Amino acid sequence: MSDDRPPARLAPASRQVPRLAPNRADTRFVRRLFLLLLVAAAVLALWRAANLLILAFGSVLGAIVIHAVADLYRDRLKVARRWALPVAIGTVLAVVAFLVWLFAVEFRQQINVLVLRLPGLLDELATYLSRTPVGAKIVDAVRAAYAGSRVAQDVGGVAEGAGELILNSILVLVGALFFAADPRVYERGLLLLVPPRARAPVEDALADVAATLRLWLRSSLILMTSMGVLVGVGLWLSGVPSAAALGLLAGLSEFIPYVGPTAAMLPALGLAATVGTGPVVGSLVTYAVVRLIQTNFITPYVQSRVVSIPPAVTVFAIIGIGVVFGLFGLFFSAALLVVFFTLIRSLYLREVLGEPIPRARHRRLFGPDGAPVEQKRDLP
Repeated sequence: MSDDRPPARLAPASRQVPRLAPNRADTRFVRRLFLLLLVAAAVLALWRAANLLILAFGSVLGAIVIHAVADLYRDRLKVARRWALPVAIGTVLAVVAFLVWLFAVEFRQQINVLVLRLPGLLDELATYLSRTPVGAKIVDAVRAAYAGSRVAQDVGGVAEGAGELILNSILVLVGALFFAADPRVYERGLLLLVPPRARAPVEDALADVAATLRLWLRSSLILMTSMGVLVGVGLWLSGVPSAAALGLLAGLSEFIPYVGPTAAMLPALGLAATVGTGPVVGSLVTYAVVRLIQTNFITPYVQSRVVSIPPAVTVFAIIGIGVVFGLFGLFFSAALLVVFFTLIRSLYLREVLGEPIPRARHRRLFGPDGAPVEQKRDLP
């Protein structure tokens, strides 16, 4: 008699609990470790691309200058809106060409004399200071600090081949033209990287940065012009050779507060020493009087409505930015400091701590003034 019942199933063996399977705590740890490595990789990439970032910032600063000139043409000279930007671009290019002509043609002989005599003059100054133990310690400390800095590496590279400096300058200029031509694309892309709930305060902070940078650029232009004219006239009256070139150098150095004018004074003193004691005394008196006038009269009047940053913070921040970003970072250090200072006021003090800091009316990083602060514009 056959049995139609299905065969009995074997009882499954007891399943062993895996001892190496990750639990929730391990999963959270691995996720946090992965995020930490991702952030570290991003920071390393930004560090390696520091030169590119500082050049991009220079291009943004140039685009702001172009749009500020366009606003001047449109608001003061009543130029049509569609023609204001092309005329502003032409004006900026004309100014750049004029500066190149000054250095390459008009002041070429004076610049050559300055460049050829400067290394020997610095060596003579170091030899003179090394006669005393204190002076020798100062010379050794300055050489050690300069040799280990990022600026020294960049200056050495520029000395070996000026092509890098020219190429970076052209890159900044071309980038400024691209940013100025269609700025809303870049503004929109930057805001899209921000979470939606934080987009409005970040847009307000960018507006504050734009307004502050515009005022700072105007004040810098006034300070550079006054510095260059006063120093050039003073050195010419003192009988210092290459007075016009040294005055132009002093004016451009005012773009880097405190550090720039001090560095620009050294070539003037060195060239004056090749003529005699009288020009050296005249150079010292010129720089002392000009600095007194700039610090006590011109600078407070010009920058009273821009931004007030303590001098100690300015000096150490400029040196720190130069160490991190090199020569071009030193050139744009004052503008970077203004941006950092404004972002701290706008994002942290106003948006986080609730301090009553007013918002800027200017609603765009580039271009003309837009809607008032109360009217929020959506991204296109």
